[in-house]
Amino acid sequence: MNVTLSIKTGIYAAALVGTTMLSAMAAHAADKEISWIYCGDKLDPIHEKYIKEWEGKNAGWKVSPEVVGWAQCQDKATTLAAAGTPVSMAYVGSRTLKEFAQNDLIVPIPMTDEEKKSYYPHIVDTVTFEDTQWGVPVAFTTKALYWNKDLFKQAGLDPETPPKTWAEEIAFAKQIKEKTGIAGYGLPAKTFDNTMHQFMHWVYTNNGQVIDGDKITIDSPEVLAALKAYKDITPYSVEGATAYEQNEIRAIFLDGKVGMIQAGSGAATRLAATKINWGIAPLPLGPSAKGEGTLLITDSLAVFKGSGVEEKAIEFAKFITSPGPQGEYEMQGGAGLTPMRPSAKVDEFVKKDPYWKPLIDGITYGGPEPLFTDYKGFQNVTIEMVQSVVTGKTEPEAALKKAAADLEQYK
Repeated sequence: MNVTLSIKTGIYAAALVGTTMLSAMAAHAADKEISWIYCGDKLDPIHEKYIKEWEGKNAGWKVSPEVVGWAQCQDKATTLAAAGTPVSMAYVGSRTLKEFAQNDLIVPIPMTDEEKKSYYPHIVDTVTFEDTQWGVPVAFTTKALYWNKDLFKQAGLDPETPPKTWAEEIAFAKQIKEKTGIAGYGLPAKTFDNTMHQFMHWVYTNNGQVIDGDKITIDSPEVLAALKAYKDITPYSVEGATAYEQNEIRAIFLDGKVGMIQAGSGAATRLAATKINWGIAPLPLGPSAKGEGTLLITDSLAVFKGSGVEEKAIEFAKFITSPGPQGEYEMQGGAGLTPMRPSAKVDEFVKKDPYWKPLIDGITYGGPEPLFTDYKGFQNVTIEMVQSVVTGKTEPEAALKKAAADLEQYK
């Protein structure tokens, strides 16, 4: 199926709002306005501050954020762009940039070598397709291993020594389950996007890969080992894995009912308000790992084609995500974001809150969300593969070969 047609099909009824919208869009361009679909519940005060600063330096220009809920914001940007009435800029998941680019809905946002070098390794890869950058990263998350020290102690494990390898992780989970009756590990396998994300953390802690350019590479020894590890740890995990997504697993950990989970910085923030005796460490490594790894998830600012203010929107997007504004945005309390660039301020941040170190260390050998022309297609294939293994329906080898074949249509 033509991807452009698939994006456009079914949305014209919502998008065709008549000449009023077209006139409004034209007026916006004439007024030198950058319209911005901003995901969330409210405009962040730090972004608000820097919008005013940029406007002060760019006479006659106005940035107009429209705050749209997380569940609707990307669909709204897509609908407007496909209907020919695009906003200037939108907050999108970087996983969708390839699809937008191939449908000629966004413009490139090339980075200089200096700009690329300012980021931690591989972060620019999350917005790169065919050696071109198609967005500017605006939010970044990683994962680490959290463990319950009291459950370790009850199971006869050293509470200060987390597992460093998959083999240890599986063995520790087994010992916790057998000695305490409590799940040793929290494996989420619900029909939900983060089931795919959680599996990708295992792929990237074993030097695995899903796609290389337009070549599907998921059927490899490295990814097969990850899927086998999923099968091996399932008996010692939270019962009924397909009923849980990662935030629900995190809630069980916060209640003291699971020994280990992989989670982001948000777990540390919430654990501070509990009586759980916990630790955090880099994700355990598979047998083919080169070093500490994690899935690198970014959201980006994409600049849409046809707004009439593309060049100025790119300029603003780079400004609002530059080291000063971006660093301030990331380091505010409770933001839950991993810093995207190394700096003296980040060093101070880590010194103040040491739990950040494993979340940053995993970047070195981490990998981006795989880019597909139909990202949801990739996501659904991965979820089906994981679910078929953890429920015992399919052996890992067969599940992986089926996934590899199914992914060909989405590359």
